[in-house]
Amino acid sequence: MPTPSEHKTVQARILTYAQNVGWTFMPREEAEKRRDGGLSLFFDDLLDAKVREFNPRYAEAEGALLGKFRHFHADIYGNRDFVEHLRNRGKFFDHEENRERDLILIDYDDPTRNVYEVTEEWEFHNGHYGTREDIVFLINGIPVLVIECKNANKDEAIALGIDQIRRYHRETPELFVPQQVFTATDAIGFSYGVTWNTVRRNIFEWKDEEIGKLEAKVKSFCAIPQVLSFLKEYIVFAEKDEELNKYILRQHQTGAVKASVNRALDPLRSRGLVWHTQGSGKTFTMIKAAEILFRAPEADKPTILLMIDRNELEDQMLKNLAAFDLKNLEHASSIARLNKLLKDDYRGIIVTMIHKFRDMPADINTRSNIFVLIDEAHRTTGGDLGNYLMAGLPNATFIGYTGTPVDKTVYGRGTFKTFGCEDDAGYLHKYSIADSIEDGTTLPLYYQLAPNDMLVPHETLDEEFLSLAEAEGVADIDELNKILDRAVNLKNFLKGKQRIEKVAQFVAGHYLANVEPLGYKAFLVGVDREACALYKQALDGFLPSDYSKVVYTGNNNDSALLKKFHLEQKKEREIRKSFGKLDQQPKILIVTEKLLTGFDAPLLYAMYLDKPMRDHTLLQAIARVNRPYENETQEMVKPHGFVLDFVGIFDKLEKALAFDSKEINAIVKDIKLLKMLFKNKMENIAPDYLRLIESNFNDKDVDSLIEHFRDPERRKAFFKEYKEIEMLYEIISPDAFLRRFIDSYATLSSTYDVVRKAYTKRVQVDRDFQRKTNMLVQEHIGTYGVGEVRDVVKIDSNTIDIINTQSGGDATKVINLIKSIEKIAEEQSDDPFLIAMAERAQAVQENFENRQTTTSEALEKLMQEIETNEKRKREQAEKGFDGLTFFVYRTLLDEKIDNAEEVSRQIRTAFAEYPNWLKSEKSMRELRKKITFTIFAQSDDLDRVTRIVDYLFCLLERANRI
Repeated sequence: MPTPSEHKTVQARILTYAQNVGWTFMPREEAEKRRDGGLSLFFDDLLDAKVREFNPRYAEAEGALLGKFRHFHADIYGNRDFVEHLRNRGKFFDHEENRERDLILIDYDDPTRNVYEVTEEWEFHNGHYGTREDIVFLINGIPVLVIECKNANKDEAIALGIDQIRRYHRETPELFVPQQVFTATDAIGFSYGVTWNTVRRNIFEWKDEEIGKLEAKVKSFCAIPQVLSFLKEYIVFAEKDEELNKYILRQHQTGAVKASVNRALDPLRSRGLVWHTQGSGKTFTMIKAAEILFRAPEADKPTILLMIDRNELEDQMLKNLAAFDLKNLEHASSIARLNKLLKDDYRGIIVTMIHKFRDMPADINTRSNIFVLIDEAHRTTGGDLGNYLMAGLPNATFIGYTGTPVDKTVYGRGTFKTFGCEDDAGYLHKYSIADSIEDGTTLPLYYQLAPNDMLVPHETLDEEFLSLAEAEGVADIDELNKILDRAVNLKNFLKGKQRIEKVAQFVAGHYLANVEPLGYKAFLVGVDREACALYKQALDGFLPSDYSKVVYTGNNNDSALLKKFHLEQKKEREIRKSFGKLDQQPKILIVTEKLLTGFDAPLLYAMYLDKPMRDHTLLQAIARVNRPYENETQEMVKPHGFVLDFVGIFDKLEKALAFDSKEINAIVKDIKLLKMLFKNKMENIAPDYLRLIESNFNDKDVDSLIEHFRDPERRKAFFKEYKEIEMLYEIISPDAFLRRFIDSYATLSSTYDVVRKAYTKRVQVDRDFQRKTNMLVQEHIGTYGVGEVRDVVKIDSNTIDIINTQSGGDATKVINLIKSIEKIAEEQSDDPFLIAMAERAQAVQENFENRQTTTSEALEKLMQEIETNEKRKREQAEKGFDGLTFFVYRTLLDEKIDNAEEVSRQIRTAFAEYPNWLKSEKSMRELRKKITFTIFAQSDDLDRVTRIVDYLFCLLERANRI
């Protein structure tokens, strides 16, 4: 009988490492007993005991709390309610004092008082579906962390593990009311995320100094203080587009939070600068630092100012704070309100904007436990901050946060002087662009220059923009606009009627050919609001009008042209929201100022840049396209962000981005590099695969491919190389550069298609071609007459004759038969014999792929399986058995159980007695018990009987899932 191999290779090791860091192992059988035979989601007795220990005045009846938990919704909202309880914010009524008290479930102040346990094979059945989690960690009887284990020798092992976690959410959501964090590991990778958020971009790789070592990762991730900090601090809920989302702070975020809190509480130092690159979650980092600081006893009831520099960012911050449900929160919406709060010695969190400090009196509050956390610190180092803020709060701690590296200009040196003066490297904490790309937090950016006749003349760009001293280090879009307003010749060129028409036509053509086939969206950035209006009119001549929308701030004294595109606030919100949806218009937003900072739309892939920008403003703008996006249903994985430059800024990159050269190299690269990479791969890697095709994919070629790629590692290497080449093609196409590679690329793609179809499993990552490649392959299949593994054959008495008369080699026949067996098992999933036969066929395939059996031996074994199936069908008909009864009968015969035929009939009767066994936990338990005793009557070896029953139900559960 097949046994799970994950246990030996991964699961047992994790259990050992967990015990090493303080978790007590609870055997599966004992865990089931403590869960009332698997009916409960908790260790009921322990949870009740701990609640009474931590809450001496808790006097509710035993089971009352569990009853309350059972009424939580089995969704993200119920999970959020449970997190509140895990953070000891639940309530119970103290009858003696006639008041509510906080309900303590976990002692975070003295962690030694908690009970930490780990168990395996955590089964749960909700009456419709059953699941079994590999490893579950519990604190005080509450399951909080689940680990799904996979073997590293399985293709896409972690992807399969995450897919199982997703299935558990769909089928048994009740599990994920108390469970908060999950991981999937194959002993090499260690991916983690939070329950109720299984989107790939929100699942991260846990990093440890000992790279690739499972022991180090388990011992750091599952360390008791780490798990407690996840539960208490680093799981957050926030609403986006009126939908509740759950997140976990990543390691760079928790590192910055700790560094910020430690600096704020350091009596000797009062400055700090945190650089976390655009798109890495800086807002959550600031809010969490403020929350922890406010609660820190050492801070002694502090005042914390969260300082924002733009209205729209202030609104965004307030929304995020509301989602955190912070108490003692004030919004200082005016200068007078801010002065009053500080003068009255308000204790709590104040959200305000930097300009509210204008004309603030000196020494308005001289306390030292005032902590000022400043967003976009590179933009707020000028007069207001220096002259008023620091004078008004002379003893406060100031920590600046920036999403861009500090530049080399005088302006940038001022930022270091203000915030980074107390750290040798200038930064209290740093998460660079290169770090972010390596982690997959953000994507690399590539640029391409537009044709020369559309670019701004070098002299004009240089004289009126790049060489201006006041433009150096420009950090604010308003300042940039003032500089551009004085650049008369530059603006006239950019808004010339013929040029606007030509650029619009180019943008439309490029979007339709390059971006839309990938499924993504785009920004067109005009030099000012008038340019945006002109571009909208011009684009409508080349694209349907609903493809694009203009978003800018309107004024009452605007011209008729500008007023034509004014938007009400509600309408603008709708446009922003629909722009972020895959299947909704618009596809292109035309902007100049709004949405160039703080707007997050992962579907945004391309930016058509027609506005001169530099330094921080340029970096913040192009960072809009660097957000990862993954849609598994559509099989989309965004490869990078793309900027098409109509100005010529990227032709003078060193001048436009006044940062360290190594930072510039990490920021943005010429798309020519991708062309070079494609060329190198097609010339140096592709030929090894192309030479496998000798006769335009006839039967002999197909059989040779199947034989050549039997080895899973060889296949994996090919798939990896091909997918990289395919993505490069998708990015570059259409382009004249590709012409000489088209035939070779089409052949390579067809090769991939044959191998993929031969060896694909039901759960497969990157199952189909990307859009542009798919069109190319469809065109060339007709030309080549590409062969492939034939359609499955019907499994019956004629199968062997059909296979023997087929053309093609034995390798093709092996794959064909395996797929045919899998198909009939799927179609007749109520027949356990066919399910078992499919499992044996898969074992044949594994041995075939690993070359533990020859092609002829594999074919012979599969033929034998079909003969055996035909024989059992005849025998089954003679005995008048249905599929289930005959399967039980054959299993008992193989196990040499006496009176197998009579026992099989008794078991069939038992199944008839419990028709709802798949939907009722109670019925399943009673059925298993009855079957166990029926077999035990013929064999006194209980372990053997249990193994037979487990095997039977394992197959039946799998059949039900199919």
